[in-house]
Amino acid sequence: MNLQEDTDQKKAEYYRELYEKEREKSQALATKLADVEAQNTDLTYKLDKIRKSSLWKCIYPFRLAYSHFKNLIVRIRRYGSLKNLIAKIKSKRIERAAYKSYGTLSMPDEAERKAQEETVFNRDITFSILVPLYNTPEKFLREMIGSVTAQTYRKWELCLADGSDDEHKEVGEICREYAAADERIKYKKLEENLGISGNTNKCLEMATGEYIGLFDHDDILHPCALYEYMKAICKDDGDGGDAVCADYIYCDETTFKDGSIDNMITLHFKPDFAIDNLRANNYICHFSVFSKELIDSTGLFRPEFDGSQDHDLILRLTHNAKKIVHVPKILYYWRSHAGSVASDINAKTYAIDAAKGAVAAHLTQCGFSGFSIESSRAFETIFRIRYRLTERPLISILIPNKDHVEDLRRCIDSILTKTAYEDYEIIVIENNSTLDETFEYYETIKKHPSVRVIKYEGDFNYSKINNLGASEANGKYIVLLNNDTEVITRTWLEEMLMYAQRDDVGAVGCMLYYPDLTIQHAGIVLGLGAHRTAGHSHYKMNKENLGYMGRLCYAQNVSAVTGACLMTSKADYDSVGGLNEDLAVALNDVDYCLKLRRKGLLNVFTPFAELYHYESASRGTDVTEAADKDKAERYNRECELFKSIWKDELKKGDPYFNPNFSLDHSNFVLKGDPKAMVE
Repeated sequence: MNLQEDTDQKKAEYYRELYEKEREKSQALATKLADVEAQNTDLTYKLDKIRKSSLWKCIYPFRLAYSHFKNLIVRIRRYGSLKNLIAKIKSKRIERAAYKSYGTLSMPDEAERKAQEETVFNRDITFSILVPLYNTPEKFLREMIGSVTAQTYRKWELCLADGSDDEHKEVGEICREYAAADERIKYKKLEENLGISGNTNKCLEMATGEYIGLFDHDDILHPCALYEYMKAICKDDGDGGDAVCADYIYCDETTFKDGSIDNMITLHFKPDFAIDNLRANNYICHFSVFSKELIDSTGLFRPEFDGSQDHDLILRLTHNAKKIVHVPKILYYWRSHAGSVASDINAKTYAIDAAKGAVAAHLTQCGFSGFSIESSRAFETIFRIRYRLTERPLISILIPNKDHVEDLRRCIDSILTKTAYEDYEIIVIENNSTLDETFEYYETIKKHPSVRVIKYEGDFNYSKINNLGASEANGKYIVLLNNDTEVITRTWLEEMLMYAQRDDVGAVGCMLYYPDLTIQHAGIVLGLGAHRTAGHSHYKMNKENLGYMGRLCYAQNVSAVTGACLMTSKADYDSVGGLNEDLAVALNDVDYCLKLRRKGLLNVFTPFAELYHYESASRGTDVTEAADKDKAERYNRECELFKSIWKDELKKGDPYFNPNFSLDHSNFVLKGDPKAMVE
């Protein structure tokens, strides 16, 4: 019998034994399930009888009071004490009050207005602002027009196409009044209402400006909006060559209610351009301004996407844009009122299907096929996108290990029993273990056809260990995995591979939870934390949390992901020299991701691949190590090295973390003075 036949026979025997064990487990579970279903039927019957009883109805007030009391106790426990809960409530009220700093208090005073109006730019640009009208209430209409006439940058034209019905003739009367007073206001009454897309396209026919802006008929612009956009357009790209002017610009925005911009519901501080974010969620939305040349190459709105026509347009425009600029200031006020999408997406349920169609059209244009798009738990128009795997290659899972057998056993058992993907190998990289039980366990797992154990010799160096493992890997893709992790999601490899297989993606990270189901990793932010190197976003938030603006519910671009569970192609790993061996313990994963980003690749975090992380049980965290002088010095030394390597990137700031957020907090807390907007 040759070596290959012997190996195949061992595999066959192993899988037969495994099959029999799993079949027995399945039969036992089926029996238990039948028993549980019978009990459930009986309990449901009894519960229905109780709910229909007179006594149950009579004690409703007491049950309601108890429910409120129980909720109060839960909140007290969450914050540690009643005192802390009261402090949290007070801080929320203070935060709400501070929102006004982004409203009327952010308006320019007389001196600032005069300075902006007198600014001379190096380009002569007129902005054409397109507003489709339809039965617009007078108050909304006047406030909208007034916010345009109040702009500190004066070269604009307001193009109004009115599709209002005969019962709302006052819309036209008001518009003609403003147009007579200011020649920059253009008004056209349409013979019929053509819908959002058709009416806006009619606005475009009136436009003569070099840049086009999209503005809703019931919203408000900040007086400095066009001035800030003009600054963005005229700013040199700084690469030393010919300046590339911004041809697509957007800003931060807020939703307000009750007729006052100071009554803000939500402040949306956005990341810079992030294609995976945009595919899953139209985070750009307002206030989109783009060059006339760009819109001429793509066309404006497509009626088949009415309800989500802006998402469709933004996807097409950004796909063709040469330079996309995000102005990190709140310059757009989105009015929430009955019937508006800002108030309730269900007011326009057709918008959900239109949004899915827009994303599907974009993905098809980009060469994807076989994908699916479904609404997430955060919001109907925030999507989970499942990409089709173009192949199912071998994946090499690298697990460094020194003793801590129980951690390693839990990790490997979870991979072998919970992983749906079949074509993988596990490479355990032995690192100076001393316990006999460790080596006994190695002998056990080596019997599995998909597991290998190799030996690393030398002092502990996480980078060197993984680089050795990568050199021994046979897979097209490799996964760096800590030995103190445990698989939760059976399709964790598929969820990561669907992004890693893309030519434009470098590294993919997953959602990691502590055993108490609080978040350990949901993407890494540059500059976050006391050392101003990098830190985890949404750190220690509960699993059920939706995240800032729903970010825990969709795959997105991030600057870096943790090496505790990171997938990347072996080709990319080798092309950048693997992990930096001068960063023996800290920040080598972030450094690797930034090297990929420097190559022009994206890094992706997906919340749909979930694992537990019993963090650093095998080594101790860097925070606890700080108690040891030598280890603290090593950590500080590596932080300084990291900061020297990536000083330019750290100075620029994380493109996916809005500069209005404090780097002292992982949960998207605004900087100390909310009025201190980024210059």
